[in-house]
Amino acid sequence: MSSAQTRSVRDRLAAVPIRTSVTIVVLLVAALALVVLSASIGQMHIPASEVLGSLLHHLHIDLGPLPSNQNGEETLWVVRFPRIVLGLLVGAALAAAGCLLQGVLANPLAEPSVIGVSSGAAVGASIVIVGFGVGASGWGQAGAAFGGGLVAAGLVYALSSRDGTSSPIMLVLTGIAVNAVGAGIIAYFMFIAGNTAREQIVFWQLGSLSAATWSQVWIVLPLTIVGIAAALTMVRKLDLLALGELSAASLGIRVETVRRQAIVLVAILTAAGVAFTGIVMFVGLVVPHVMRLLVGPRHAILLPASVIGGAIVITAADLASRTLVHAADLPLGMLTSLIGGPAFFILLRRSRAGWGW
Repeated sequence: MSSAQTRSVRDRLAAVPIRTSVTIVVLLVAALALVVLSASIGQMHIPASEVLGSLLHHLHIDLGPLPSNQNGEETLWVVRFPRIVLGLLVGAALAAAGCLLQGVLANPLAEPSVIGVSSGAAVGASIVIVGFGVGASGWGQAGAAFGGGLVAAGLVYALSSRDGTSSPIMLVLTGIAVNAVGAGIIAYFMFIAGNTAREQIVFWQLGSLSAATWSQVWIVLPLTIVGIAAALTMVRKLDLLALGELSAASLGIRVETVRRQAIVLVAILTAAGVAFTGIVMFVGLVVPHVMRLLVGPRHAILLPASVIGGAIVITAADLASRTLVHAADLPLGMLTSLIGGPAFFILLRRSRAGWGW
């Protein structure tokens, strides 16, 4: 290789960290700008400068004006910020789960629902809605949804394993079977439920952040942080798994242990994400794909980028859900599906042309 070619390769390698660093910074700035925009828009308009002033004031930094409307502070901190923060956490959790599952299964079509977490959560919520009535506590629904998601994921892993080992294809096929059974159970509950309970089950499956509270945030926050932090410790192993299971095993990776750990983390992140909001589709599938095109396949960069990207997607979708139609709150899952479906089709076309994965 000539000296000019050597310099060219070295320059390209040196440019990668710069490009990815810039991408991460841009994503963070976009997320912050979207948070301020989302907090300022609503039935009561609050200027962005006052939103920032209120945020800084609560950080004990007296800089910028406070909301001039007498109800502005209450609107921000009781209604809008809990909803925004919960959306950020849900998006981050679902995108991290999707990135982790795609890496550990080496399957670009993998998403959290593949291992049955979403259907299990829906079954748990349906049991509470039908068994305890539509007046049942939202916390009861959330707890049942969280537990149902974990049980479904455990069932998928147990049924797909043989002699203590599993395979990606068996996990996916077993997940399809468990999802089908879950859909049948949900259909049964909808059949025996009254009109009000049936409507609540349907609404839960469509997803929404309209009932977000700070209490919910304080529950989802530690689960999301711990799940993402644990996932970050696995990034090197995920990179080695991309070489193939045999190659990874020859390099000292205990493949089955890594797969088991990843499934546990995916189940926790996804169950935490959907427990209070209901099912939100396509975030865990599409966001890691988009981030992979932007920052490359290295999980040390891909996972954080997916976390930020997922937070951006949910925040933007929630802003659209409460502003597109006057005095109405559109289902969050409906918007993510309407956007995610075409976006994923475009990504598949790009991949087929040799531009993506």
